[in-house]
Amino acid sequence: MAALTRTLPASWFCSKPLYQLERLAVFLKSWHLLGPVTRFQKRSEPVKYEIAQITIIVENRAPECDDINFDGIVVYAEEENREIKTHFTPSGLLFATLSLDAPSFEEYFAGLEELTNKVDFTKLPHRRSISYEGNFNWKTMIDGYQECLHCQYTHPSFSKFYPPTFYSVTNHSTFSQHIADPSKPADGLFLYFFPICTLNVYGGGMSSFRTLPSPNPGMARMEFDYYHSGTEAEFEEYYKFVRQVALEDFELCEKAQWNLERGVYGEGVLNPVKENGVAFYQRRVRECVYQHFEEEKRLKEGETKEVVGGEGVVVKVVAVQ
Repeated sequence: MAALTRTLPASWFCSKPLYQLERLAVFLKSWHLLGPVTRFQKRSEPVKYEIAQITIIVENRAPECDDINFDGIVVYAEEENREIKTHFTPSGLLFATLSLDAPSFEEYFAGLEELTNKVDFTKLPHRRSISYEGNFNWKTMIDGYQECLHCQYTHPSFSKFYPPTFYSVTNHSTFSQHIADPSKPADGLFLYFFPICTLNVYGGGMSSFRTLPSPNPGMARMEFDYYHSGTEAEFEEYYKFVRQVALEDFELCEKAQWNLERGVYGEGVLNPVKENGVAFYQRRVRECVYQHFEEEKRLKEGETKEVVGGEGVVVKVVAVQ
């Protein structure tokens, strides 16, 4: 029998030094979903994103028009001289990096556009965005998103329309596709983009959220964007439904973080079928952190080495690169 995957230790959800490693190893080397093109149609309102303490700004500088505009959208880092990469998918999704340390979009999200190009993300207009802080680590929220074992008990209204019996998660190199019901391919599509972004098409509309990390590992900021093409009344009905699900998850995450910080929970074994999404993203976090740690270790060893000089004096010699 193959060894079962174990969760990350509780310390990974509570450690400040660990977050500093994550920031370099995960966030600065990843691509982040900023949103569909419809998010950026207001010419007078630049959209700001603060991800891992780096601010990215999106502006639409094209002349006003009735059509959805791609060409006038400009993305840049607020920090002077910081270079980033950006990418628009043919289906209308905008992604960006926080540094040039990330690989190309095609390498990072291999195979993603085959999936996203089946959906036209330019059809649903942006209706509302909200932001608030939560008392939990960013990974605590992703834990909950990447499995649906809790859905039947925590989300009764959601489970009524999307029974967890059929729920499945398919993992790719840096993203996951969630399918709530195979009989409804046009509804109940949930996408997770490693490390912190999601895109969710269900309930007649579309939403996206980012779980933004803080230097305080016990806190994260949630940012939600909502898209809908119906009347104001129809949108409010949709909004009420999806907000109920989000608030149920929020409460669950704060309780889970409380247990992590007080030693109630340490680590455990993941269900290989029902929690394969959790195993996938946690394994990638672990691999990124370990790889970056080894890279820094090799770099430091290459920069200096100790040699024994006259009379046994240890001298540090800087290696020429």
